[in-house]
Amino acid sequence: MKAAYLHPKYWPTWLGIGALRIFEPLPHRLLYLLGRGLGLFVFLFPTSFKRIARRNLELALPELVPAAREHRRLEHFAGLGCALFETAMSWWSSNERIRHITLMNGLDNLKAAQATGRGVLLLSAHFNSIEIGCRALAARMPLNVMYRPTKNLLVGEFLHSRRAIQTKRAIPRDDVRTLIKALKDGDVVWYAPDQSFRKKGAEMVKLFGIPAATNTATSRIAGMTRALVLPYFFERLPGGGYRGTIHPPLENFPTDDPVADTERFNRIVEAEVRRMPEQYLWIHRRFKGLTPDYPQYYD
Repeated sequence: MKAAYLHPKYWPTWLGIGALRIFEPLPHRLLYLLGRGLGLFVFLFPTSFKRIARRNLELALPELVPAAREHRRLEHFAGLGCALFETAMSWWSSNERIRHITLMNGLDNLKAAQATGRGVLLLSAHFNSIEIGCRALAARMPLNVMYRPTKNLLVGEFLHSRRAIQTKRAIPRDDVRTLIKALKDGDVVWYAPDQSFRKKGAEMVKLFGIPAATNTATSRIAGMTRALVLPYFFERLPGGGYRGTIHPPLENFPTDDPVADTERFNRIVEAEVRRMPEQYLWIHRRFKGLTPDYPQYYD
């Protein structure tokens, strides 16, 4: 850690990291209940995250009546509280503990893909159990993880250091060269390209019928590396258990149309979201455009 992280502006972050470290050894069931309680407590306060979540649910799931959407928003915040303590377990708990509290279906699909000698891209999405979803994989296999650096530099440094210990590589989102090398080497890489993306190569791709700024590089990366692409989703079960599912490789993927390939994955994500809507990361401003004339969905 750099000496600059001793600056007083980072003291609250250090306090938060220390609190997570203290809570981590507690029984998992207790951490689950504490997390739900914390999330529901935070929901009592007016925050921009609550407004963003409400707007996203209105846009993505208009078929639900308002009361049903509100219930899912409330449960979403309970899940965010759980995610905080799941992060603590992901950072410090042993592989044995992680394997004990998580179930992984579809490992045979992954093993069959690895047996071909080609790289494997585990294509995932940002559900609020994302941190422990990565850790559940890393506790079972050598894994490379793509991640988005955080604005808080201390959190980013700490997160990278923990993932560097637990995974084969922790690859920043913009480090495409390392991603390609890992796949050409026949490695397994976890990758979640479903969040708003407004850099070079972004395209407006429909998600829940709404065009949104999206990264379409997945099919090009798969084409360059001949990697097999397997959807992977992770969910929090009632009572605090977890289940991950690794699906068979996508057939006829990639094509010569990156936008169509991305829309295909978005349809898969939509099906998972409708199955467990309270667990998707609704506090992210997902429905953004690339030009000023695009509708401004958020206040």
